[in-house]
Amino acid sequence: MSSTLLDRISAALATVNDPEIKRPITELGMVDTVTVDDAGVVHAKVLLTVAGCPLKDTINRDVTAALDKVEGVTGVDLELGVMTAEQRGAMRDSLSGGAAQREIPFAKPGSLTKVFAIASGKGGVGKSTVTVNLAVAMAAEGLKVGLVDADVYGHSVPAMLGVADSRPTQVDDLIMPVPTASGVSVISIGMLKPRRDQVVAWRGPMLDRALVQMLADVYWGDLDVLLLDLPPGTGDIAISLGQHLPNAEILVVTTPQEAAAEVAERAGTMAEMMHQRVVGVVENMSYLVCPHCGPEHKIEVFGSGGGARVADTLSKRFGTQVPLLGQIPLEPSLREGGDAGKPVVESDPTAAAAAELIGVAQRLSGRSRGLAGMQLGLTPTSKF
Repeated sequence: MSSTLLDRISAALATVNDPEIKRPITELGMVDTVTVDDAGVVHAKVLLTVAGCPLKDTINRDVTAALDKVEGVTGVDLELGVMTAEQRGAMRDSLSGGAAQREIPFAKPGSLTKVFAIASGKGGVGKSTVTVNLAVAMAAEGLKVGLVDADVYGHSVPAMLGVADSRPTQVDDLIMPVPTASGVSVISIGMLKPRRDQVVAWRGPMLDRALVQMLADVYWGDLDVLLLDLPPGTGDIAISLGQHLPNAEILVVTTPQEAAAEVAERAGTMAEMMHQRVVGVVENMSYLVCPHCGPEHKIEVFGSGGGARVADTLSKRFGTQVPLLGQIPLEPSLREGGDAGKPVVESDPTAAAAAELIGVAQRLSGRSRGLAGMQLGLTPTSKF
Protein backbone atom coordinates (compact mmCIF):
# COMPACT_ATOMS: atom_id res chain seq x y z
CA MET A 1 0.00 0.00 0.00
CA SER A 2 1.34 3.40 -0.96
CA SER A 3 2.22 5.53 2.06
CA THR A 4 1.07 8.58 0.08
CA LEU A 5 -2.36 7.03 -0.46
CA LEU A 6 -2.58 6.06 3.21
CA ASP A 7 -1.72 9.64 4.17
CA ARG A 8 -4.53 10.93 1.96
CA ILE A 9 -6.96 8.44 3.50
CA SER A 10 -5.92 9.46 7.03
CA ALA A 11 -6.37 13.11 6.14
CA ALA A 12 -9.84 12.38 4.76
CA LEU A 13 -10.87 10.52 7.90
CA ALA A 14 -9.67 13.46 10.00
CA THR A 15 -12.29 15.64 8.29
CA VAL A 16 -15.14 13.47 9.60
CA ASN A 17 -16.59 14.65 12.91
CA ASP A 18 -18.62 12.55 15.30
CA PRO A 19 -22.10 14.13 14.91
CA GLU A 20 -22.69 14.28 18.67
CA ILE A 21 -19.25 15.14 20.04
CA LYS A 22 -18.32 17.45 17.13
CA ARG A 23 -14.69 16.27 17.14
CA PRO A 24 -12.77 14.34 14.42
CA ILE A 25 -13.22 10.58 14.71
CA THR A 26 -9.45 10.21 14.40
CA GLU A 27 -8.92 12.29 17.58
CA LEU A 28 -11.56 10.29 19.47
CA GLY A 29 -9.91 6.94 18.79
CA MET A 30 -12.89 5.78 16.72
CA VAL A 31 -10.81 4.64 13.72
CA ASP A 32 -9.73 1.08 14.50
CA THR A 33 -8.12 -0.26 11.33
CA VAL A 34 -7.55 0.96 7.77
CA THR A 35 -6.14 -1.09 4.88
CA VAL A 36 -6.18 -0.75 1.10
CA ASP A 37 -6.08 -3.76 -1.24
CA ASP A 38 -4.36 -3.91 -4.62
CA ALA A 39 -7.58 -2.88 -6.37
CA GLY A 40 -7.73 0.38 -4.41
CA VAL A 41 -10.63 -0.61 -2.13
CA VAL A 42 -10.37 0.81 1.39
CA HIS A 43 -11.27 -1.63 4.16
CA ALA A 44 -11.89 0.40 7.32
CA LYS A 45 -13.32 -0.31 10.75
CA VAL A 46 -14.80 2.55 12.74
CA LEU A 47 -15.83 2.10 16.36
CA LEU A 48 -19.10 3.57 17.63
CA THR A 49 -19.07 4.94 21.16
CA VAL A 50 -21.97 2.71 22.22
CA ALA A 51 -23.94 -0.14 20.71
CA GLY A 52 -27.05 1.08 18.95
CA CYS A 53 -25.64 4.58 18.45
CA PRO A 54 -28.59 6.66 17.13
CA LEU A 55 -26.40 8.43 14.57
CA LYS A 56 -24.52 5.42 13.21
CA ASP A 57 -26.06 5.93 9.76
CA THR A 58 -24.71 9.48 9.72
CA ILE A 59 -21.22 8.25 10.62
CA ASN A 60 -21.43 5.53 7.96
CA ARG A 61 -22.49 8.05 5.32
CA ASP A 62 -19.92 10.70 6.26
CA VAL A 63 -16.97 8.28 6.40
CA THR A 64 -17.91 6.65 3.10
CA ALA A 65 -18.35 10.03 1.40
CA ALA A 66 -14.99 11.29 2.68
CA LEU A 67 -13.11 8.20 1.50
CA ASP A 68 -14.83 8.12 -1.89
CA LYS A 69 -13.32 11.54 -2.65
CA VAL A 70 -9.72 10.38 -2.11
CA GLU A 71 -7.73 10.09 -5.30
CA GLY A 72 -6.73 6.48 -5.87
CA VAL A 73 -9.61 4.95 -3.90
CA THR A 74 -11.91 2.78 -6.04
CA GLY A 75 -14.30 1.63 -3.34
CA VAL A 76 -15.06 1.61 0.39
CA ASP A 77 -15.76 -1.39 2.60
CA LEU A 78 -16.72 0.07 5.97
CA GLU A 79 -17.36 -1.96 9.11
CA LEU A 80 -18.89 -0.39 12.22
CA GLY A 81 -17.81 -1.83 15.56
CA VAL A 82 -18.27 -0.75 19.17
CA MET A 83 -15.70 0.63 21.61
CA THR A 84 -14.65 -1.46 24.56
CA ALA A 85 -15.13 -0.14 28.10
CA GLU A 86 -11.43 0.74 28.22
CA GLN A 87 -11.60 2.65 24.95
CA ARG A 88 -14.67 4.57 26.09
CA GLY A 89 -12.92 5.40 29.36
CA ALA A 90 -9.89 6.72 27.48
CA MET A 91 -12.11 8.86 25.25
CA ARG A 92 -14.05 10.18 28.25
CA ASP A 93 -10.81 11.14 30.01
CA SER A 94 -9.60 12.84 26.85
CA LEU A 95 -12.81 14.85 26.48
CA SER A 96 -12.91 15.92 30.11
CA GLY A 97 -9.20 16.75 30.12
CA GLY A 98 -8.72 14.62 33.21
CA ALA A 99 -10.99 16.93 35.23
CA ALA A 100 -12.82 15.61 38.24
CA GLN A 101 -16.37 14.45 37.68
CA ARG A 102 -19.25 16.87 38.31
CA GLU A 103 -17.11 19.93 37.63
CA ILE A 104 -19.02 22.63 35.76
CA PRO A 105 -16.68 23.97 33.04
CA PHE A 106 -18.64 27.20 32.57
CA ALA A 107 -18.10 28.15 36.22
CA LYS A 108 -14.31 28.18 35.89
CA PRO A 109 -12.68 31.65 36.01
CA GLY A 110 -11.00 31.06 32.66
CA SER A 111 -14.15 30.03 30.79
CA LEU A 112 -14.72 32.08 27.62
CA THR A 113 -18.28 30.83 27.10
CA LYS A 114 -20.94 33.51 27.46
CA VAL A 115 -23.74 32.19 29.66
CA PHE A 116 -27.22 33.70 29.40
CA ALA A 117 -30.11 32.50 31.56
CA ILE A 118 -33.56 33.41 30.24
CA ALA A 119 -35.93 34.14 33.13
CA SER A 120 -39.48 35.33 33.65
CA GLY A 121 -41.60 36.18 36.64
CA LYS A 122 -44.58 34.16 35.47
CA GLY A 123 -45.38 31.42 32.99
CA GLY A 124 -47.05 31.93 29.63
CA VAL A 125 -44.99 34.92 28.50
CA GLY A 126 -43.17 32.99 25.74
CA LYS A 127 -39.84 32.60 27.53
CA SER A 128 -39.04 29.23 25.90
CA THR A 129 -39.98 30.56 22.46
CA VAL A 130 -37.61 33.50 22.95
CA THR A 131 -34.82 31.21 24.19
CA VAL A 132 -35.06 28.76 21.29
CA ASN A 133 -35.13 31.48 18.66
CA LEU A 134 -32.17 33.30 20.22
CA ALA A 135 -30.17 30.04 20.21
CA VAL A 136 -30.95 29.31 16.55
CA ALA A 137 -30.21 32.92 15.54
CA MET A 138 -26.83 32.81 17.28
CA ALA A 139 -25.97 29.48 15.66
CA ALA A 140 -26.83 31.00 12.26
CA GLU A 141 -24.13 33.61 12.95
CA GLY A 142 -21.58 30.81 13.10
CA LEU A 143 -21.39 30.53 16.89
CA LYS A 144 -21.22 27.23 18.74
CA VAL A 145 -24.35 27.28 20.87
CA GLY A 146 -25.55 25.00 23.66
CA LEU A 147 -29.02 25.11 25.18
CA VAL A 148 -30.03 23.72 28.58
CA ASP A 149 -33.78 23.28 29.04
CA ALA A 150 -33.80 23.88 32.79
CA ASP A 151 -37.56 24.48 32.84
CA VAL A 152 -37.93 21.17 34.66
CA TYR A 153 -41.72 21.10 34.85
CA GLY A 154 -42.50 22.68 31.48
CA HIS A 155 -39.69 21.35 29.27
CA SER A 156 -40.92 22.34 25.79
CA VAL A 157 -37.58 23.20 24.19
CA PRO A 158 -36.93 19.81 22.51
CA ALA A 159 -40.26 19.94 20.69
CA MET A 160 -39.61 23.50 19.53
CA LEU A 161 -36.27 22.36 18.06
CA GLY A 162 -37.75 19.28 16.39
CA VAL A 163 -36.01 16.73 18.65
CA ALA A 164 -38.83 15.90 21.08
CA ASP A 165 -38.37 12.14 20.72
CA SER A 166 -34.55 12.15 20.71
CA ARG A 167 -32.48 10.72 23.54
CA PRO A 168 -28.87 11.63 24.40
CA THR A 169 -26.10 9.09 23.99
CA GLN A 170 -24.26 8.19 27.18
CA VAL A 171 -20.60 7.21 27.17
CA ASP A 172 -20.00 5.81 30.65
CA ASP A 173 -20.66 8.80 32.94
CA LEU A 174 -20.52 11.32 30.10
CA ILE A 175 -23.71 12.42 28.33
CA MET A 176 -23.70 13.78 24.78
CA PRO A 177 -26.09 16.67 24.09
CA VAL A 178 -28.55 16.08 21.27
CA PRO A 179 -27.56 17.83 18.02
CA THR A 180 -30.23 19.65 16.02
CA ALA A 181 -30.59 20.62 12.37
CA SER A 182 -29.98 24.27 13.29
CA GLY A 183 -26.58 23.49 14.81
CA VAL A 184 -27.70 24.05 18.41
CA SER A 185 -26.80 21.30 20.89
CA VAL A 186 -29.51 20.75 23.50
CA ILE A 187 -30.15 18.81 26.69
CA SER A 188 -33.42 18.67 28.59
CA ILE A 189 -34.94 16.88 31.54
CA GLY A 190 -37.50 15.67 29.01
CA MET A 191 -34.74 13.74 27.23
CA LEU A 192 -33.62 12.04 30.44
CA LYS A 193 -37.06 10.69 31.38
CA PRO A 194 -37.92 7.06 30.55
CA ARG A 195 -41.10 8.23 28.81
CA ARG A 196 -42.02 11.52 27.16
CA ASP A 197 -45.37 11.67 28.98
CA GLN A 198 -43.88 11.01 32.42
CA VAL A 199 -44.52 13.78 34.97
CA VAL A 200 -41.57 15.35 36.83
CA ALA A 201 -42.52 15.81 40.49
CA TRP A 202 -39.29 16.86 42.16
CA ARG A 203 -38.42 19.16 45.03
CA GLY A 204 -35.33 21.20 45.90
CA PRO A 205 -32.46 18.67 46.19
CA MET A 206 -33.56 16.71 43.11
CA LEU A 207 -33.89 19.89 41.06
CA ASP A 208 -30.41 21.03 42.07
CA ARG A 209 -28.98 17.61 41.17
CA ALA A 210 -30.69 17.70 37.78
CA LEU A 211 -29.25 21.14 36.97
CA VAL A 212 -25.75 20.06 37.96
CA GLN A 213 -26.07 16.92 35.84
CA MET A 214 -27.04 18.89 32.75
CA LEU A 215 -24.11 21.27 33.25
CA ALA A 216 -21.36 18.97 34.55
CA ASP A 217 -22.11 15.49 33.19
CA VAL A 218 -22.85 16.63 29.63
CA TYR A 219 -19.98 17.01 27.18
CA TRP A 220 -20.61 20.46 25.70
CA GLY A 221 -17.25 20.94 24.04
CA ASP A 222 -15.93 24.41 23.27
CA LEU A 223 -19.05 26.60 23.25
CA ASP A 224 -19.24 30.27 22.37
CA VAL A 225 -22.63 30.68 24.04
CA LEU A 226 -24.67 28.65 26.53
CA LEU A 227 -28.34 29.52 26.99
CA LEU A 228 -30.48 28.25 29.87
CA ASP A 229 -34.27 28.28 29.72
CA LEU A 230 -35.24 28.73 33.39
CA PRO A 231 -38.56 27.88 35.00
CA PRO A 232 -40.76 30.92 35.68
CA GLY A 233 -40.54 32.53 39.09
CA THR A 234 -37.89 32.72 41.78
CA GLY A 235 -37.74 29.11 42.99
CA ASP A 236 -35.15 26.39 43.50
CA ILE A 237 -33.63 26.38 39.99
CA ALA A 238 -33.00 30.15 40.07
CA ILE A 239 -31.24 29.78 43.42
CA SER A 240 -29.20 26.78 42.22
CA LEU A 241 -28.19 28.67 39.08
CA GLY A 242 -26.85 31.54 41.17
CA GLN A 243 -24.83 29.11 43.25
CA HIS A 244 -23.42 26.98 40.44
CA LEU A 245 -23.12 29.60 37.67
CA PRO A 246 -22.60 32.97 39.37
CA ASN A 247 -21.13 34.34 36.12
CA ALA A 248 -24.39 33.78 34.21
CA GLU A 249 -26.10 36.90 32.93
CA ILE A 250 -29.89 37.12 33.14
CA LEU A 251 -32.26 38.10 30.35
CA VAL A 252 -35.75 38.88 31.65
CA VAL A 253 -38.77 38.16 29.44
CA THR A 254 -42.10 39.88 30.07
CA THR A 255 -45.27 40.86 28.26
CA PRO A 256 -46.67 44.41 28.12
CA GLN A 257 -49.43 44.15 30.73
CA GLU A 258 -48.97 45.52 34.23
CA ALA A 259 -49.41 42.19 36.02
CA ALA A 260 -46.65 40.50 34.00
CA ALA A 261 -44.27 43.46 34.35
CA GLU A 262 -44.61 43.50 38.12
CA VAL A 263 -43.64 39.84 38.54
CA ALA A 264 -40.89 40.15 35.92
CA GLU A 265 -39.23 42.75 38.13
CA ARG A 266 -39.05 40.12 40.86
CA ALA A 267 -37.18 37.75 38.54
CA GLY A 268 -34.64 40.51 37.90
CA THR A 269 -34.35 41.28 41.58
CA MET A 270 -33.69 37.58 42.24
CA ALA A 271 -30.67 37.80 39.93
CA GLU A 272 -29.33 40.73 41.95
CA MET A 273 -29.74 38.73 45.16
CA MET A 274 -27.63 35.95 43.59
CA HIS A 275 -24.97 38.53 42.51
CA GLN A 276 -25.75 38.06 38.81
CA ARG A 277 -26.06 40.75 36.18
CA VAL A 278 -29.33 41.44 34.36
CA VAL A 279 -28.20 41.99 30.79
CA GLY A 280 -31.52 43.23 29.45
CA VAL A 281 -35.28 42.85 29.05
CA VAL A 282 -37.29 41.42 26.15
CA GLU A 283 -40.96 42.28 25.78
CA ASN A 284 -42.88 39.49 24.05
CA MET A 285 -46.39 39.74 22.53
CA SER A 286 -45.87 43.50 22.26
CA TYR A 287 -48.49 44.09 19.60
CA LEU A 288 -50.47 42.51 16.79
CA VAL A 289 -50.19 43.90 13.28
CA CYS A 290 -53.72 44.59 12.08
CA PRO A 291 -54.58 41.98 9.43
CA HIS A 292 -56.67 44.57 7.56
CA CYS A 293 -54.69 47.81 7.82
CA GLY A 294 -51.16 46.43 7.69
CA PRO A 295 -47.99 47.38 9.66
CA GLU A 296 -49.15 50.96 10.20
CA HIS A 297 -51.83 49.80 12.63
CA LYS A 298 -50.51 47.96 15.69
CA ILE A 299 -53.11 46.46 18.03
CA GLU A 300 -51.79 46.39 21.60
CA VAL A 301 -53.65 43.26 22.71
CA PHE A 302 -51.96 43.11 26.12
CA GLY A 303 -51.50 46.82 26.70
CA SER A 304 -48.20 48.63 26.39
CA GLY A 305 -45.14 49.76 28.30
CA GLY A 306 -44.47 46.66 30.39
CA GLY A 307 -41.00 45.96 28.99
CA ALA A 308 -39.90 49.58 29.31
CA ARG A 309 -41.21 49.69 32.88
CA VAL A 310 -39.26 46.56 33.88
CA ALA A 311 -36.06 47.87 32.28
CA ASP A 312 -36.45 51.28 33.94
CA THR A 313 -37.26 49.83 37.38
CA LEU A 314 -34.33 47.41 37.31
CA SER A 315 -31.97 50.14 36.08
CA LYS A 316 -32.88 52.34 39.05
CA ARG A 317 -32.76 49.42 41.47
CA PHE A 318 -29.31 48.25 40.37
CA GLY A 319 -27.78 51.63 39.62
CA THR A 320 -26.71 50.49 36.15
CA GLN A 321 -28.38 50.56 32.74
CA VAL A 322 -30.65 47.58 31.99
CA PRO A 323 -31.78 48.04 28.36
CA LEU A 324 -34.99 46.98 26.67
CA LEU A 325 -33.40 44.81 23.98
CA GLY A 326 -36.43 44.01 21.88
CA GLN A 327 -40.21 44.05 21.47
CA ILE A 328 -41.49 40.88 19.81
CA PRO A 329 -44.84 41.19 18.00
CA LEU A 330 -47.60 38.58 18.01
CA GLU A 331 -47.39 36.65 14.74
CA PRO A 332 -48.88 33.31 13.64
CA SER A 333 -45.52 32.25 12.17
CA LEU A 334 -43.89 32.54 15.60
CA ARG A 335 -46.31 30.01 17.05
CA GLU A 336 -46.34 27.82 13.96
CA GLY A 337 -42.55 27.57 13.91
CA GLY A 338 -42.46 26.38 17.51
CA ASP A 339 -45.18 23.78 16.92
CA ALA A 340 -43.45 22.48 13.80
CA GLY A 341 -40.00 22.27 15.40
CA LYS A 342 -38.59 24.97 13.10
CA PRO A 343 -38.20 28.29 14.98
CA VAL A 344 -39.36 31.38 13.13
CA VAL A 345 -35.84 32.85 12.78
CA GLU A 346 -35.10 29.82 10.60
CA SER A 347 -38.46 29.10 8.96
CA ASP A 348 -39.49 32.71 8.21
CA PRO A 349 -36.54 35.06 8.86
CA THR A 350 -38.25 37.97 7.11
CA ALA A 351 -41.14 38.01 9.61
CA ALA A 352 -41.23 40.99 11.95
CA ALA A 353 -40.91 38.74 15.02
CA ALA A 354 -37.92 36.95 13.50
CA ALA A 355 -36.18 40.22 12.66
CA GLU A 356 -36.64 41.46 16.22
CA LEU A 357 -35.36 38.20 17.72
CA ILE A 358 -32.35 38.18 15.41
CA GLY A 359 -31.58 41.72 16.52
CA VAL A 360 -31.68 40.70 20.19
CA ALA A 361 -29.40 37.73 19.45
CA GLN A 362 -26.88 39.97 17.70
CA ARG A 363 -26.86 42.46 20.57
CA LEU A 364 -26.25 39.69 23.10
CA SER A 365 -23.62 37.77 21.13
CA GLY A 366 -21.77 40.98 20.27
CA ARG A 367 -21.34 41.99 23.89
CA SER A 368 -18.05 41.65 25.72
CA ARG A 369 -18.26 40.37 29.23
CA GLY A 370 -17.50 42.81 32.02
CA LEU A 371 -17.98 43.38 35.72
CA ALA A 372 -20.19 46.47 35.46
CA GLY A 373 -23.38 46.01 37.42
CA MET A 374 -22.24 42.78 39.08
CA GLN A 375 -21.78 42.40 42.82
CA LEU A 376 -18.48 40.67 43.47
CA GLY A 377 -19.45 39.30 46.86
CA LEU A 378 -16.17 40.40 48.47
CA THR A 379 -15.87 40.78 52.22
CA PRO A 380 -12.96 42.72 53.75
CA THR A 381 -10.99 40.71 56.31
CA SER A 382 -9.20 43.58 58.03
CA LYS A 383 -9.28 47.35 58.44
CA PHE A 384 -6.57 49.74 57.28
